Amino acid sequence: MTYAITQTCCNDATCVAVCPVNCIHPTPEEPDFGTTEMLYIDPKSCIDCGACADACPVDAIFPTDRLTGPLRAYEDLNARYYAERTPPPALASPNFHSWGEPSFHRSLPADFAPLRIAVVGTGPAGMYAAEDLLLHTNAEVTLIDRLPVAGGLLRYGVAPDHPATKGAGDAFARFHSHPRVRMRLGLRVGEDVTAEELAAHHDAVIYAVGAPADRRLGIPGEDLPGSVSATSVVSWYNAHPETAGDAVRLSAERVVVVGNGNVALDVARVLVMDPAALAATDIADHALAALRGTPVREVVLLGRRGPEDAAYTASELLALTHLPGVDLVVDDRDPRTGAAIDAAAPGTKAALLRDVAREAVDWARPPAPDRRRIVLRFHSAPVEALGTDGVRAVRVTEDGAEAGTEIGAGLLVRAIGYRGVPLPGLPFDAATGTVPHEGGRVTGLPGGYVVGWIKRGPSGGIGANRACAEETVGTLLADAVAGALPTPAGTGRDFHRLARSRSRGLVDARGLAAIDRAERARGRDAGRPRVKLATVPELVAAARGGRWRRNG
Repeated sequence: MTYAITQTCCNDATCVAVCPVNCIHPTPEEPDFGTTEMLYIDPKSCIDCGACADACPVDAIFPTDRLTGPLRAYEDLNARYYAERTPPPALASPNFHSWGEPSFHRSLPADFAPLRIAVVGTGPAGMYAAEDLLLHTNAEVTLIDRLPVAGGLLRYGVAPDHPATKGAGDAFARFHSHPRVRMRLGLRVGEDVTAEELAAHHDAVIYAVGAPADRRLGIPGEDLPGSVSATSVVSWYNAHPETAGDAVRLSAERVVVVGNGNVALDVARVLVMDPAALAATDIADHALAALRGTPVREVVLLGRRGPEDAAYTASELLALTHLPGVDLVVDDRDPRTGAAIDAAAPGTKAALLRDVAREAVDWARPPAPDRRRIVLRFHSAPVEALGTDGVRAVRVTEDGAEAGTEIGAGLLVRAIGYRGVPLPGLPFDAATGTVPHEGGRVTGLPGGYVVGWIKRGPSGGIGANRACAEETVGTLLADAVAGALPTPAGTGRDFHRLARSRSRGLVDARGLAAIDRAERARGRDAGRPRVKLATVPELVAAARGGRWRRNG
């Protein structure tokens, strides 16, 4: 029996580090590590030890004889990766692993005074950086977030029906109460405190603020009511406190989603799947109520290019083909679509559509009343959102012509990517939506560093942030040893007093734990894993009601 990596793989390579026979690839040292959709286990080398499954932070690894339903395809996917690849030979040693030379690049000289470092952002990027510092140095870390609760992308960006992916947050949560960590949640850098004030109280500051804005379509009618960003939809169904419960109106039978990346698939899936299944997740109460009463029967995904160039991952597409009660259809009115699927090499994303129903969809007809479905329409782009008081249809290209086709829809969702925004006090490259840097060191800002999407742009999943954080922390420590970090004027206690004076809703580690208990208690009452508190006042009240005390 061997093991296989499945859909929820986060690519953070924790499994690679513990494998005794070097059977998981690509490794962080291999060229395609940064571009692969997931990691793969070589069935010919696996010795069935289970170390990888024990270490996986998102429960993505299983024995192949336990794979059932949609997961059964991953036995073949893992094996297929090695069909045209030959893993490097292992050395003949008791542990069979081709170990490299020992490296201690995260250590500081023994007599080096503890660094005081602020990490702005508590999503995966920020927490990987904090983890690196706490495990490999004696640094003191201040975790800062503009919201009164930690989690970032894991809490507010992962679809509610992906609980295993959210499980990565449990690995990070163990650092929230670390003796060398101070949490200052509900503190807005650039508003409550400036970047200069933050730097004045810390040896270094790591900004992990992500890419919170969305890209626009640039078409007429884009600002009509009923035209929203995927950012808004994802925040809406994840109970983000800055997104109102009525931000998304589901009033028509058809929705058009522009884009075919994983976020577009998430939005489509959540809008048409059985609300009873969502009721077992941590989806926002207001979203669950809206989906229980929604008339939506069909979601159309528009892809500008063909199925061979789709941006979604194979694992997310596979999940879509097995969604209970939902049909998946390929609109093959454009002959290039079917031709690309038929000619696709085995194992490619286009080939996965070979058994999916194809139909020349008649967009003049309303969706069928007795079924829900997702339609993949390739080689098609939006030209205009039509309507007066709100979106009633979307005009899209047909055979490359802008005259195109009208698709009746009451909601238009743009899911064409995220974008970073400027942070006061930091340089910003408007062309890339990132902060200019060298190896994570902010250009022209001594003691300032970046990690995650604000550093490299909105690419890569959760696990990609581990290598990104390693680079940034390595640069920071090299600067520290070289004496290149500015000396802070204020102390950690001074900063705590400053934060308290600027934020009336400051939450610490005890308050965060109280929020967690409150949400889980609400979940138990409703038969759900948790029921999220959806507003800032609710979160702060829960933090204080749970014997909230300030820790210094």
